[in-house]
Amino acid sequence: YKDKETGETKVVYMHHVLEAKLVVGDMVLSIATEFIENESENVPKQDCELKAFMRLVDKLKKTFKRLPICLIADSLYACEPVFEICDKHNWKYIFRFKEDRIKTVSQEFRAIQSLETNGKSSEYFWVNDIAYNDRLVNLVEKVKVTENEKKQEFLFITNFRITERNAEILVQAGRRRWKIENEGFNNQKNGWYEIEHVNCHNYNALKNHYLLVQIADILVQLYKYGSKLLKQLKKSAKEISSKLLEAIRTRIITVEDLKKCKKIQVRFTYT
Repeated sequence: YKDKETGETKVVYMHHVLEAKLVVGDMVLSIATEFIENESENVPKQDCELKAFMRLVDKLKKTFKRLPICLIADSLYACEPVFEICDKHNWKYIFRFKEDRIKTVSQEFRAIQSLETNGKSSEYFWVNDIAYNDRLVNLVEKVKVTENEKKQEFLFITNFRITERNAEILVQAGRRRWKIENEGFNNQKNGWYEIEHVNCHNYNALKNHYLLVQIADILVQLYKYGSKLLKQLKKSAKEISSKLLEAIRTRIITVEDLKKCKKIQVRFTYT
């Protein structure tokens, strides 16, 4: 690519990974990882995000057999193979929807919208039971007017039935995908984890480092957001991580401590 400031041509090497994140309250926790990779340069077909998703699904089902799941993802996932998986496992989904992703669905949505609104704009508009292959899908759109009087449209496709009572809830849930991007990946890339930094040139070591970062991030978030007292103290991320590291480094775990450990259920609540 060309540097915008200098015009210099630069080469960037990247490794791609697909991450299943649990979004709950202020926390974005990694629960499964699938690297997008090719075993050799001579492979007939390149690996891609959707192929990695199929492998990630197997991991999720194996690890969380009875967990009710609602997938939140971008428009790439609004396609037949993903819909089939959601039907098979009885999963819910809320996907960002782009007009050209499934043209027949978007055309029917816009046609019904034009008839029912008669050209008048409304904050929320939805249509249930749009036929697509052998299933029915539902679409909901939110139109937001900014301070500069510009319209922002947020369109989602879902298998939740949309009503007046839940339209806003579904849109807000769909928009939480940005929390994964901004507070999940962005924090790890540009924050103090610096996962974009070349920590090693060995690919296996690189993957191990990435997984260790996910574990560290889970511990920090549970420590930071799991304590009401710590929230009130308003400590910086650096202070919190330093105290957590010091506790791990200096506290000796005894046999008695291990014996006290019992199987527990972790339940998250919104506050």
